[in-house]
Amino acid sequence: MNTVALLGNEVGMRRALSALGLPRATFYRWKKPPREKARPRPSLALSSPERREVLTLLHEDRFMDKAPREIYATLLDEERYLCSIRTMYRILEREGEVKERRNQLIRPHYAKPELLATGPNQVWSWDITKLKGPVKWTYYYLYVILDIFSRYVVGWMVAHRELASLARKLMEETMEKQSIKPGHLIIHADRGSSMTSKPVALLLADLGVTKSHSRPSVSNDNPYSESHFKTMKYRPEFPERFGSIEHARTFSQTFFPWYNTEHHHSGLGLLTPEDVHYGRAPGILAARQEVLLSAYARHPERFKGRMPKPAPLPDAVWINKPSPASDGGIH
Repeated sequence: MNTVALLGNEVGMRRALSALGLPRATFYRWKKPPREKARPRPSLALSSPERREVLTLLHEDRFMDKAPREIYATLLDEERYLCSIRTMYRILEREGEVKERRNQLIRPHYAKPELLATGPNQVWSWDITKLKGPVKWTYYYLYVILDIFSRYVVGWMVAHRELASLARKLMEETMEKQSIKPGHLIIHADRGSSMTSKPVALLLADLGVTKSHSRPSVSNDNPYSESHFKTMKYRPEFPERFGSIEHARTFSQTFFPWYNTEHHHSGLGLLTPEDVHYGRAPGILAARQEVLLSAYARHPERFKGRMPKPAPLPDAVWINKPSPASDGGIH
């Protein structure tokens, strides 16, 4: 905790806690522990000799491995009463002799990913979805890598199974095709076995790519991949089942070119992912503006006196944009 405090003085407490993956409340409880209030001794409490008598009894060999309830019942059968079951627990707790015997799962703290892209090939999101095969319980696996700024599908693959080695191969080929330079890309994914596998992690480290993962059971941490799969599965030509892996690949070979080059994306100002990814958006928006100005000049009354403008292209895209309150930092 002293390390956290020293780092907080250098970079701000919010950044220090985020970098070390430490919850804010834990740090402040350490910094200012709650004061224990002095509790008056109850009038009906056991005296010190009585407490020692109970503790001595609880330490007897015959009671060493028994719970206070068992001890209490045994004493009653022996026509003895020293105290209540709850008092036995209090005495043992005061001596530090009450603890959980079972192994307890301690879940690690997962920081919320906050990723910003202001242009193509800065942040990619990738995921794997199942495609139903010809009979029940058979599936094909569709791997898709998506640029979150342009929504352009930079790489995809259909396979018989989910394997880390296949994911590694797709990653490597896609980064080579997009000419990714070390230190310029973040790849975000959920916590599936392929996404967190050692082969993929080693590849990303070798290529100078930063990896990011969603929090467990939080689908909103990977919204662009989820939205893309929804678009695909709601297409009229998407079948209930694929007859073979060749069928799945044939569908993908039609769908992804349509999605990249023809689909006017509502999140991109009705531009296509390919136009945004390869820098054609400014020219297209300028041409659209000319069309709208011409229409306005002919019939301004139809626009109620307001100069029409084409839908803008967002200049920044976030995964979990920080709220104004949290963005201010804690110092």
